[in-house]
Amino acid sequence: MAETIFRAGAMHGQAAAGTPSTEGRVTMAVEPTEQARGPWDPRALHGGAPAALFAAAFERAEPGSDLRVARLGFEFLRPIPLAPLQLSTRIVRPGRRVQELAGELTATDPRSGAEQLVCRASALRVQPIGAAVADAAIAASGDGAAGAGERPLPAPETGTAVRFSLNDSQESSFAATAMEMRWLDDPRTRGPARVWMRLRHELLAGEQLTPLARLAATADFGNGVGAALPFERFLFINADLTIHLQRQPHGEWIGLDARTLLDSGGTGLAESVLHDIHGPVGRAFQTLVVEPR
Repeated sequence: MAETIFRAGAMHGQAAAGTPSTEGRVTMAVEPTEQARGPWDPRALHGGAPAALFAAAFERAEPGSDLRVARLGFEFLRPIPLAPLQLSTRIVRPGRRVQELAGELTATDPRSGAEQLVCRASALRVQPIGAAVADAAIAASGDGAAGAGERPLPAPETGTAVRFSLNDSQESSFAATAMEMRWLDDPRTRGPARVWMRLRHELLAGEQLTPLARLAATADFGNGVGAALPFERFLFINADLTIHLQRQPHGEWIGLDARTLLDSGGTGLAESVLHDIHGPVGRAFQTLVVEPR
């Protein structure tokens, strides 16, 4: 059996019953595998694993799957345990042109047995821009491209394959074994860096990975790719992840052009320009908690 990042439990609500609900609520039980393991604690998940799971759920939520996801947000409220989880999504604000979606991830507290909220997610879906509007924007820009900005990254095949893990650990994890990486810069050098990534495994058995799910999984690596401090001496854990998209991603490979900003007395910020093989698709931001080990 092929490896997956999660194993699925029973699904309830609209997706199971096949009948629309007023909120579009879907609840799903999942169990993470070792392929979802994070870098800081072997008992906790990498944030990219649940981010991808939420992105896929938001994409298929009905009614409104014809709208485009323009923004994704994730708040990592506690370490997400390598244990059975309950994922729930719903449509908070229905609409033909704009929709707001919300999601929650809960786990059972091993001491009290109570359900504990570990991650909160949100999405904004909007009506796609028509071809005539896009053509008008390109013509008005005068340079042949609407919203032209960063240049495309060099192709993934030009990068160097790297197994990304802390302390050269041979354990399975989201970074080391679930994600294939091709670095365009030296991963041993601190500071801004560029890398291509693609997931090696399905999120759930039989569920095809979408480009948006791949992008959400990759976006959570910005603080590690653009690390300003050495892993062995400092923790720089992201408390959230926000993704803004200018267009929908395509293909298996997602590129990060990442950097970290740290100021005394302020907060840490990791910023990543997100790419597919055709060029930039959006940006990701992470608020960092930074401290010596």
